[in-house]
Amino acid sequence: MSVSPINSPGPCILTIAGSDSGGCAGVQADARAIRDLGGHALNAITAITAQNSAGVAAWSPVSVELVTAQICAALEGFPVAAAKTGLLPGATLIEAVVEALPVEMPLVVDPVMGSTSGARFWDETALDAARRVLVPRATLLTPNLPEAAALTGLPVGSNAEIAAAGEHLLAMGARAVLIKGGHGTGDESVDWLLTPRGEVVRFAHDRLPTANTRGTGCVLSAALACLLGQGLEVPEAVARAGAFLQDALRRGAGERWRGSGPSLR
Repeated sequence: MSVSPINSPGPCILTIAGSDSGGCAGVQADARAIRDLGGHALNAITAITAQNSAGVAAWSPVSVELVTAQICAALEGFPVAAAKTGLLPGATLIEAVVEALPVEMPLVVDPVMGSTSGARFWDETALDAARRVLVPRATLLTPNLPEAAALTGLPVGSNAEIAAAGEHLLAMGARAVLIKGGHGTGDESVDWLLTPRGEVVRFAHDRLPTANTRGTGCVLSAALACLLGQGLEVPEAVARAGAFLQDALRRGAGERWRGSGPSLR
């Protein structure tokens, strides 16, 4: 299938991730973030989930063939400026997605291994595939603290350990690494950006008193992909995406949900 590219007022950004029936995370959260930052959201759905603000009740992966067909349709029909990956269930799908994306396309990789409520999406085979092919393909890799520990096998309890884990991920092939500090403690949530040029940049945000944090990783990675697709350099994109997420969390802090609500509405 081949059609002429559409004209879009902003960059076309492809999100390759799961669908959240509760609308808090996954492609639904990605699309809102991309829209709010002036982009046009395309999606390749990798899994169907049954979930709400209390957690994931059930989920099922989409076939590798259908996921790659969605990616190919997006690439053939739209001028895709950047992409992001979220939930990629299984080693075969991880390898197929990396193969399907143009090597020159900026790619933000959010290594979603499981949900906050406890659902697990990756086994050891998928983790190995992520280390072999997904991490090296990342223009920007955005693990949280547990994900950074799982990918590297290193502790991430101190600032020095976080920096060492980031250096290890760079050595695995990622072009830049943003280790997110949301799972840490203290009054601030600190994200650490490491680049191959030896830069280590600290981004500190107030830890807001809110339970509405579902989809934070999705929102941040989608925002980063949109900003990279607009031509921003990685450090500036990280600063702007972090501020965007912080503003969304602040605006939604007073809303009441059954369980944890969305970080962006």
